[in-house]
Amino acid sequence: MNPKVDFFFNKASQWQEEYEKLRVICLDCGLTEELKWGCPCYTFPASSAGRQKSNIVLIHGFKEYCALLVFKGALLNDPNGILIQQTENVQSARQIRFTNLLEIVELESVLKAYIFEAIEVEKAGLKVELKKTTDFAIPQEFKSKLDHIPALKVAFEALTPGRQRGYLFHFSQPKQSKTREARVEKYIPQILSGRGLDDG
Repeated sequence: MNPKVDFFFNKASQWQEEYEKLRVICLDCGLTEELKWGCPCYTFPASSAGRQKSNIVLIHGFKEYCALLVFKGALLNDPNGILIQQTENVQSARQIRFTNLLEIVELESVLKAYIFEAIEVEKAGLKVELKKTTDFAIPQEFKSKLDHIPALKVAFEALTPGRQRGYLFHFSQPKQSKTREARVEKYIPQILSGRGLDDG
């Protein structure tokens, strides 16, 4: 147990007992406890020289549930059907969610099996094949602008792939065409100036 992480478990929280049980399970699997993103993160020591320690799982909580986040959960077998993709945009990580301590206790051996498989995935150097920007649909409202404003097309293609994806997600989300159209209009100046969605 890492004393630097104790504060997370000691602060009063609706999931305190659940967090402590998950902590014991993760440590039982031989993982190293660290604090990352303000949460307990469990890493696997790098085996070969020059390799970083790998993030395996992370404990975090929300209002309705607490969860064990498996960083490369998309690569695991899921015979128990417990791995959840938070949103359709999350490509690699998967959550195992809990709403009470008993669920964790009952799943202890299953959780350990999943963690050990996640360690094996890491040892094997497996990587999640991330979707490329070209795999994402371009909403018609944006495509029309790209076709009619050559400078916009050039500016959009000059953005980093991550920034391009950010815009495509943002423009695709509304169900109504006029809302999508309004979003596209709003961000045209930002794209033309070479900035991403969150660059302000």
